[in-house]
Amino acid sequence: MRKALRWLLALVVLVGTLSTAGAATAATADTDIKDRLLAIPGMSLIEEKPYTGYRFFVLNYTQPVDHRHPSKGTFQQRITVLHKDVSRPTVFYTGGYNVSTTPSRREPTQIVDGNQVSMEYRFFTPSRPQPADWSKLDIWQAASDQHRIYEALKPIYGRHWLATGGSKGGMTATYYERFYPRDMDGIVAYVAPNDVVNNEDSAYDRFFTKVGTNECRDRLQAVQREALVRREPLEKKYKQYAADNGYTFTTVGSLDRAYEAVVLDYVWGFWQYSLLSDCDTIPADAKHATDDEIWNSVETISGFSFYTDQGLEPYTPYYYQAGTQLGAPTIHFPYIEKKYVRYGYQPPRNFVPRSIPMTFRPGAMHDVDSWVTHHAQHMLFVYGQNDPWGAERFRVGAGARDSYVFTAPGMNHGANVAGLVADQKALATARILDWAGVASTTVQENPSSAKPLARYDARLDRRDVEREPALRP
Repeated sequence: MRKALRWLLALVVLVGTLSTAGAATAATADTDIKDRLLAIPGMSLIEEKPYTGYRFFVLNYTQPVDHRHPSKGTFQQRITVLHKDVSRPTVFYTGGYNVSTTPSRREPTQIVDGNQVSMEYRFFTPSRPQPADWSKLDIWQAASDQHRIYEALKPIYGRHWLATGGSKGGMTATYYERFYPRDMDGIVAYVAPNDVVNNEDSAYDRFFTKVGTNECRDRLQAVQREALVRREPLEKKYKQYAADNGYTFTTVGSLDRAYEAVVLDYVWGFWQYSLLSDCDTIPADAKHATDDEIWNSVETISGFSFYTDQGLEPYTPYYYQAGTQLGAPTIHFPYIEKKYVRYGYQPPRNFVPRSIPMTFRPGAMHDVDSWVTHHAQHMLFVYGQNDPWGAERFRVGAGARDSYVFTAPGMNHGANVAGLVADQKALATARILDWAGVASTTVQENPSSAKPLARYDARLDRRDVEREPALRP
């Protein structure tokens, strides 16, 4: 009798507990998404912006300056959340630089019709610790930022997660997977450079002898050479341009160094951002072009403001990383006489204030490259055929599983899945849907039927290349 009574009491308690838990779960599910986000310790709201069919939040999240020693200070890292529904998969995006505070949807987010979390890379303002200890800007610390954000948001967005990014953002997604391979269900890395051996860049030189057509290459090279031949009159124009705009040259060292850096970026910048069809915009006869025609062509493609102090300052974190871990390409100009090239491609050290110490660590990229080659799982790399950054790229080896490297024909630094040939486009879309846990039975049985789940939105789905300085990924 006592045993029966004890069993009955235990059953009542258990039912009550389950009922209470069920009620709590229902209450959590019914809580407004903004309240759920702000209930996360360390999360605060900057602003909410409306967008039809979504909720868009700009947030600050408290992060340790040093994830190895969390007690040694914190900083506020800016993130955004494009909220669709907690029942949908989530795409974790970073461009590797500043985060946009305008609602936008990256290609994998459109494909899976999901939520999107976007992270500003540490040390890009305003997500910079004060005072800034630059030794805490490395790929592991940044990956750990992503890991903490994922862990904070996973209880809310409990479905599958994918990480993505373009250019330096594609590198970032890859490094995140290397250090935290259990977080994401898949990685989609666009146009991600992979400079394994910093001092060996012959792949870039070979690229520039074959890209496009002979006629286009000849036009570009002639304008670049002519800009150096006419250095004296064009630097006078540059000096006036700098004075009119309040530009200075303390970091790079001189107007002359800045001028040459802009000109040497010209050919690279064209192929990074333009298409073969744009060759018609390049002066056909550089020798007989006016100074203004040469200036305007270089200004349009490279931008004379970039190597000024004011142009370099926002990119200091990138150059710091390029000079400490990522590496940076060096190319040569055999079609330009040596007497016209005074400095050549300058190292990242020249673009970072001397008050910031830098020491290059050559093992970082080798480690990531080896890991991707032998251990990649559920990873997709997309490159553009005419993008210089694809000359040194990630590759997957025999140890990789369900991982791919595709090249979009004729495309530049804006290459994407939509630009792949038909069979690769369908396969890539099918794998993304499967990794996100939203592939239909039809797609699983017939990958060629795979299509994005959300309709294209011209305002939300940006297909343009995010304009960054030439020679910056």
